[in-house]
Amino acid sequence: MQVFQGIDLFSGAGGLSLGAIDAGIDVKVAIDKNSFAASTYHHNLPEVKMINSDIKNIDIEKVRHHIDQKLVLFGGPPCQGFSVSNSRTRNFKNPNNWLYKEFIRFIEHLNPEWVVIENVSGIKETEGGVFFDNILHELNILGFQVFYALLNASDYGVPQKRNRFFIVANRIGLEYNFPHKIKKRITVSEAIEDLPLVGNGNTIDQLRYSKNEQVSEYAKLLRNSAQSCSNNLVTRNSETIITRYKHVPQGGNWQNIPKELMQNYADRNRCHTGIYHRLLANQPSKVIGNFRKNMLIHPFEDRGLSVREAARLQSFPDRYIFQGSIGYQQQQVADAVPPLLAKKVFEEILNLDGNLE
Repeated sequence: MQVFQGIDLFSGAGGLSLGAIDAGIDVKVAIDKNSFAASTYHHNLPEVKMINSDIKNIDIEKVRHHIDQKLVLFGGPPCQGFSVSNSRTRNFKNPNNWLYKEFIRFIEHLNPEWVVIENVSGIKETEGGVFFDNILHELNILGFQVFYALLNASDYGVPQKRNRFFIVANRIGLEYNFPHKIKKRITVSEAIEDLPLVGNGNTIDQLRYSKNEQVSEYAKLLRNSAQSCSNNLVTRNSETIITRYKHVPQGGNWQNIPKELMQNYADRNRCHTGIYHRLLANQPSKVIGNFRKNMLIHPFEDRGLSVREAARLQSFPDRYIFQGSIGYQQQQVADAVPPLLAKKVFEEILNLDGNLE
């Protein structure tokens, strides 16, 4: 079978790339302008040419020479402008909403066999769907057959209820079918219960696992044969915040906190449901987002999640080490595509194309 090569645009810390590599794609080039995400990517995937630059400044001819096989061009254009939680930026004036044009520029010059675009579900609704419609129109003009679907990561082995919108297109006339859902959902406990014991504000990066026996199959998969893991940093919360945590049961949120402890909020009723949400141990997690905005609480302990716990809930293997200060690490994890979800999407491409051989 001919080898598929890949290029990752807007790669971030590498969730899509890791999924592609695990599926069997030889990823050759990744591009991202965030220096901390690029550092994480290069540290973990050193065999890939990482270009830390604004994509608008990239000379595509300098990318082309890395490719000599069939190409899958993939990536997730910045999605904040399409997110339903950022209504102020869901319009024509947000320059990030036009970065899909750079994706189209690469397609025009490189003419890949396959294209995979990942984003938030809001891309279909922003400005009445004009951005989404433009992407489909551009792909059709370039001769691509287009398929799209909203996938929930928890249906594909990721312990997190995270909706991601995928556009998969090819120019070789193949009918793409999105991966089948799995029946068993992975819970928060299965994902993180063996991780190191840490407290509020932990600053010790490398720690041994808290248990080595009766570990879930999911934990075994992400641990492999390691005896310890890194990125165990935890944001230090004030005593006021910790006191609030104590009032929140599993599945609860800010509404469980007494009013007298929330007086610094001008209108506590405007808080969204993700604030001060304590995770349910026996269910997949809520969406892993920016910690300072979401403030997800550990299911059993009165603290926020460690970076490694969040990475487990995103399906990153424990060998994957995030770079930068704790804030940058948290943001990289939050912005990433769950690798296990990405792997499923890419496997369907390889299986389908392989049947032509």
